[in-house]
Amino acid sequence: MTAVLEPRSRRAPVTYQELLDDDSRPVPAVLRRQSPLAGGPTYVPVERYTSEEFFKLEVDKLWRKVWQMACREEDIAEVGDSITYDIAGLSVLVVRSAPERFQAFHNVCLHRGRRLSDHGTHCSRDFRCPFHGFAWHLDGTLKQVPSAWDFPHVTPEAFGLPEVRVGRWGGFVFINLDPHCGSLEDHLGELPDHFSRWPLEDRYKQAHVAKVLRCNWKLAQEAFMEAYHVVATHPQLLPGMGDSNSQYDVFGNFSRAITPNGTPSPHLAWEPTEQQMLDAMTDRNLDEPFAARVGPGETARRVAAANRRRLLAGALGEAAEGLTDAEMVDNFYFTVFPNFHPWGSYNRIVYRFRPYGTDVRRSVMECLFLSPFVGERPKAAPIHWLGEDDDWTEAPELALLARVFNQDVFNLQAVQSGLDGFPNPTITFANYQETKLRHFHQLLEQQLAR
Repeated sequence: MTAVLEPRSRRAPVTYQELLDDDSRPVPAVLRRQSPLAGGPTYVPVERYTSEEFFKLEVDKLWRKVWQMACREEDIAEVGDSITYDIAGLSVLVVRSAPERFQAFHNVCLHRGRRLSDHGTHCSRDFRCPFHGFAWHLDGTLKQVPSAWDFPHVTPEAFGLPEVRVGRWGGFVFINLDPHCGSLEDHLGELPDHFSRWPLEDRYKQAHVAKVLRCNWKLAQEAFMEAYHVVATHPQLLPGMGDSNSQYDVFGNFSRAITPNGTPSPHLAWEPTEQQMLDAMTDRNLDEPFAARVGPGETARRVAAANRRRLLAGALGEAAEGLTDAEMVDNFYFTVFPNFHPWGSYNRIVYRFRPYGTDVRRSVMECLFLSPFVGERPKAAPIHWLGEDDDWTEAPELALLARVFNQDVFNLQAVQSGLDGFPNPTITFANYQETKLRHFHQLLEQQLAR
């Protein structure tokens, strides 16, 4: 479903700061934090999305050199649990080798090069190659060489699994294939400060859905980094979403967008009622729809915030009352270079985008839901893979978000096809509403130049 509405606004776009001033509760400073306008290119070469040579450069200079989210800690909950993380033809084994110790190794047998573990997770007391049976302990030290008499040149000291750097934040495990890289803490910068009110380590993975898309990985993630596309791609959201009122900020290796809800889009040529705004917001709410009415003197923002606060009270207790209307209603979506997209507050969404194998024109999009819980941590949801031609609604755990994804992904294969025959050498970004995209390409250029 696509509709193009020219901006015939009856109102001037308000800033997000002005919307915060109307909130009923004091807003924490981190929500009011603004950054100077970002730099970054407004023109990007088309070959970044189509060129095999550029893709190989990314593998060498990006994926082999940068911190990237590999899994959740609860994905490997017990000692001996491991998971494979595959990226652009590279493969890493991430293992819980002790109760509070996570390690990662190149996923390859040092004998003849067979992958030690295929896709997915497994639990074992060691890593054993299915080809000839070479085995390593969970900490990567050599355990067994079949017919060891025939390998006098293989010594435990020289035949340990090559280790990969590991870092942890927010319940996530990150890896870096560069043994000389800086720390994860330096890479994240002040990101933990932004999430101090919404600790991701206190969540569990309620859902995890993945789908292969027929487009470059950068095209895929860029479709989820701005609200500029809402007017044409998600017109049903416009009565309750201030798409053009979004605020965009950059902070070192990450960027942030804040899109307000409970306020109409400046693109609308008509004035929605508060009830119409609430109905539009409810259509995109990730929880079960609630029957809510906006009473006299109430606003859609405050009614939606109160309902959301009540939904969270079961898991957060009294802490839910300390959350502001903005935290309950608005979208806070971060991009951590190069491909990690956690959402703020309790929206639950986390995205990850990566190449599919070594195909420059295919990618993997993943959506995780991280939810608060009471008592013992629930078991992490296994990954649910959709086929390339499957509809997102075939993942019912995504609830109403699946319909929005169908609209988002509808464009992507057509964009890739268009770029393959693009008549100009560059594509063009907006100065402000595509701030996050420009910032990403600025960081990409810096990374590839190192």
